[in-house]
Amino acid sequence: MSNDSFSLSAAKMREHGMSEIAISQFERLYRTWQADQSEWIREEDVEPLTDIPAVRDIHHTIDHDKALEAFRKTAFLKLNGGLGTSMGLAGPKSLLPVRRHKAKRMRFLDIILGQVITARTRENVQLPLTLMNSFRTSKESMAVLHHNRRFHQDDIPMEIIQHVEPKIDAATGAPVEHPENPELEWCPPGHGDVFATLWESGLLDSLLEHGIEYLFISNSDNLGARPSTTLAGAFAQSGAPFMVEVAHKTPADRKGGHIVRDKKTGRLSLREMSQVHPDDKADATNIAKHPYFNTNNIWVRVRDLREKLAATNGVLELPVIRNRKTVDPTDSSTTKVIQLETAMGAAISLFDGATCIEVDRPRFLPVKTTNDLFIMRSDRFHLTDSYEMEDGNYIFPEVDLDPRYYKNIADFDERFPYGVPSLAAAKSFTVKGDWTFGQNVKCFSDALLEDKGDPAYVPNGEFIGPLGVEPDDWL
Repeated sequence: MSNDSFSLSAAKMREHGMSEIAISQFERLYRTWQADQSEWIREEDVEPLTDIPAVRDIHHTIDHDKALEAFRKTAFLKLNGGLGTSMGLAGPKSLLPVRRHKAKRMRFLDIILGQVITARTRENVQLPLTLMNSFRTSKESMAVLHHNRRFHQDDIPMEIIQHVEPKIDAATGAPVEHPENPELEWCPPGHGDVFATLWESGLLDSLLEHGIEYLFISNSDNLGARPSTTLAGAFAQSGAPFMVEVAHKTPADRKGGHIVRDKKTGRLSLREMSQVHPDDKADATNIAKHPYFNTNNIWVRVRDLREKLAATNGVLELPVIRNRKTVDPTDSSTTKVIQLETAMGAAISLFDGATCIEVDRPRFLPVKTTNDLFIMRSDRFHLTDSYEMEDGNYIFPEVDLDPRYYKNIADFDERFPYGVPSLAAAKSFTVKGDWTFGQNVKCFSDALLEDKGDPAYVPNGEFIGPLGVEPDDWL
């Protein structure tokens, strides 16, 4: 690998029309990787966090009037660059239908807009909403915002556009070439790119000009990250420049990124599982030792972030994550590449006095796979008139659908033509093989369908339990 191999990437980025800030950010990632600096955050170098204050415990200490005042000075930023390719989507993931509300089909973005409009009306606040789109999600997503007759926003930009960077040939260090599909030669720099994008877009200045002091950032596929006067008040009251919402782990969350304290600096740090050394995996996934996970819901003081970015010319010194893939993720025979990324929550280590707050499970309702979507579309949830996804206890059944037949959304929808079965009485639901479902199917206990070897059908009104489709005679 030549020392000036980065120049090839820089030239490619300029030819692609990328800004100098985008190139500078990528150069920092590239040089860190090129120097082979350690990517591990070792267990022996950190202390687990076990005493994070819970919002439910400090709720009574938050002055409502001051919380509302903080909420009036809060803006929303939704990370909306994802295409949902893992589910076979070609367009924005946020335009995937989640469920219906009063017979109307509701997509992620429709629900987000409903939450923001409800908060604006109920609390009489401006609550600006901005999407961080990619070049491939911008047009369709912005059309939804413009089409919504109840959503209006004139003075503060409704979108910023995230950067892209070249995928790196793992063998040569040069930007990879893939003539069959040149789009696959590019990737996003991870959601840590939000900070450079905020700086370059001028959005922080616009927010300050309109009296906005606090910025709440979350993923568009997390419908639990809704507007909260209480959390705005808790953040303002904390005096912290940066706050991460964390939640208690369940066994299903054991591989989630978590916040730790660096023994040398005393500062908080985000440790993703890709930064955990193989020898530390047992400790890192021990939910008794590391009881909280990062929800990727971030609160930041706009002025503090602007000052930090001004001091670094828009490029923060975030830990570099190496993502090892093939240039075509769906074809393991294509060229091996390195994607260099940063995580948004990792900025917690850059701010003196940064903090965490424990939130309840309703603040974290992500949809990463069709298994997650199945639960969202099931009768476990009710979408309220305030556009909140409500469930009884937010402890969900384990859903495991055969990826051969349900991973892609088109295949998933084809096999649930009347909607997904009831999960109200189910502890888990496992489908092996190719099953299609009729109307009003109900699951109970550890519901299981075994692979029949051929396509199979669950008739209307049937019950599925540990033994499969229950017999009609019950004898």
